[in-house]
Parts: sequence; C-alpha cells; structure tokens
Amino acid sequence: MELILWRHADAEDASAICTDSERALTEQGVRQAASMAKWLRARLPEGATVLASPAKRAQQTARALTADFRTVNEIGTSSAPEAVLLACGWPGTAGTVVAVGHQPTLGEVAALLMTGTKGQWGLAKGAIIWLVARERGAIPRMHLRAAISPELL
Repeated sequence: MELILWRHADAEDASAICTDSERALTEQGVRQAASMAKWLRARLPEGATVLASPAKRAQQTARALTADFRTVNEIGTSSAPEAVLLACGWPGTAGTVVAVGHQPTLGEVAALLMTGTKGQWGLAKGAIIWLVARERGAIPRMHLRAAISPELL
C-alpha cells in the first residue's frame, strides 16, 4: 500500500465571519494546490483513492487533483492519527490512497509510520509525504517515496 499525506494548501485566516471549517484557500493556496496536483497526476497510479477532510480548504485542495474524491470525517481538523490511518485502510488496503487533511494530524501520522512512535513532524501548507509499506518476509517496512512542498515544484 502507498499512502500520500497531503496537507491542504494555504488558507484564509480564521475570522469572525467564518468558522474554521469554512476557511477557503487563498490565491496562493489555489496556486499551491494546482501545482501539487499537476505533480501528483503525473505520478499517481491509475485507480488511486482520494479522501479529504470535510473542511472547505481541504475539499478545494483535493478538487485541484480530482472531482472524484470522498469526504471522510476521520480526516477532519481535530482527528487523531489512528483515525486517519483507519479511514485510509492502512496498511491492509491494496493500492494508493491520498489523504488530504490538516496539521498537526498529518505530521503525527507520518511520524508514527516512519518511527513507530508518536511525534510532531511539520508538514508545510500544500506539501505531501508519500509513504510505501512493503513486506520483507513477515516484517512490514516503511519507505519514504517522496516529501515535497509546492515551492519546490
């Protein structure tokens, strides 16, 4: 299984006129999402599943990649890393899953998968961490396939 953790792109600051879940992407965020989506589209295997938080900014980020994504509450703004992994079917699902969500949760997911312990890893706005689970014998191994921010594209 391959898991791509994609933090939503740059979004408006919280204000008195909208709730956290209603925050939209900024113009910069729209560009970040489009740039990363273009990069991903060239590399994603056919049939990849895209899951997104119900928050507006995550929905907009996912939509830059495809209109064919599923909204999943377990990838929301206050989700636990374990809930994200369960929603993605990690590690038992075959294929590739893209999870569009939030910090600090996605950084916590990456830390847990790569080190086996809880941690706080940073993930820039619009950036991805692409992880691959492979088995050698009976022992699953984690591999980092890519970690990139939109500024590098």
